[in-house]
Amino acid sequence: MQGKDISGHAPGGQRQRLADALPLDTPFVVQIFPVYACNFKCGYCIFSVEKESRGFISDKNLMDFTLYRKCVDEMAQFPRQIKVLRFVGIGEPLLHKKIIDMVGYATERNIAATTEIVTNGLLLDQRMVDGLVAAGLKRLVISIQGTSAEKYGEVAGAKVDFSRLLDNLAYLHRNRGETHVYIKIIDTALDGEADREKFHSLFGEYCDTIAVEQTVPIHKAIDFSLILKDKSNALTQFGLPLGQVSVCPQPFFHMQINPDGKVVPCYSWDYPAILGDCNTENVREIWNGEKFRHFRRAMLDGVQHASQTCIGCNIIRYRWFPEDDLSNDTDRLKPAFDCPSSKC
Repeated sequence: MQGKDISGHAPGGQRQRLADALPLDTPFVVQIFPVYACNFKCGYCIFSVEKESRGFISDKNLMDFTLYRKCVDEMAQFPRQIKVLRFVGIGEPLLHKKIIDMVGYATERNIAATTEIVTNGLLLDQRMVDGLVAAGLKRLVISIQGTSAEKYGEVAGAKVDFSRLLDNLAYLHRNRGETHVYIKIIDTALDGEADREKFHSLFGEYCDTIAVEQTVPIHKAIDFSLILKDKSNALTQFGLPLGQVSVCPQPFFHMQINPDGKVVPCYSWDYPAILGDCNTENVREIWNGEKFRHFRRAMLDGVQHASQTCIGCNIIRYRWFPEDDLSNDTDRLKPAFDCPSSKC
C-alpha cells in the first residue's frame, strides 16, 4: 500500500490554534456548494430522506457560473489568501457541468493556497481527471462507499461498475500531477477487520493518504440507530475523543456560499442563520459585516445564545479538533466582536 494511513488524525494535517489567530480578516476556509443534487442515496446522508423532509436548503439547485466568478473576484479582495477553497456541500460537486472551469478560475485568480473537491468519485473518468488536474486542483477527497458493487448498492443505493471505478482511480493516480489524493471510507461501510484490510488493499495503491473515518450521528432527519447499531459514539468523525462544545468555532474561520448565493456560517444542513447574499453583496463585506460579527459575538456567549439550531447541533461535536477550542478565550475575544458604539 502506497497511501499513508492517517486514520485518527486531522485529514488536512497540523492545525494552528484558532484562538491565537482571531479575529480573521480573511476566512481560513470558503466552502463552495455548487450543486444541490447527488447520484447516490447513502443511508447516513440527507439524500436518503425525502426532499420535503430536509427543510430549506437552497432556492436553486445549480450555482450560476457568472455568480461564481463574481464571488471569486471578490474573494481576491481579501488581504490574504484563503487557506482552503473547498467544493462540497449537500450533493456531488462533479455533477456541475462547469466544475473544471470553476477550479480553473480559482487557480487563475490565485485566491486560495489549496483548492479542494470532496466527491464520491463515481464521475472521475479520464476527461474529468485530466480537466481537474490541468485546472490546478490541489486536493481531491474521495469518499468510498464499499469494497464491492454489492456493498455500494447497500450503502449508497446505487448500481456501480466497481471495476470501472478502480480503473478510473488507477488512471487518476498515474496522472494526478500535483493533486493530492485522499481516499476515505466510513467504518459502517466495512464488514469487519477483513473488509478493512480489503479496503486498504484495493484503494491504498491509488492515493497519497487513506483513512477509515467514523460514522457519526450528525443529522436529525436520519435514524442513525439503524446504521450504528451497537457501535459506540465515543469518537469524532476523525477518530479523536468526543467532548462537549460550548462555543462553535466554525463561524470564526469558515463561510459557505450556497448554489443560490446565500451565505451560511457553518456546515450544518439546518442553517442557524443566513448572513448574506452574494447576488447583491460583496463576499469580503459579508465576511466582515454586521450580521457575521453579531453572530460570532453571540456565539462567544455560548451556543445557546447563537441560535436554536446551534443548541441541538451535533456536527461540530463530531468534527471537533482541540486546536479549535475557544472556550478558554471567550473573555479575551469578546471585545474584538463587540458592536462599535457608532453602529449600535
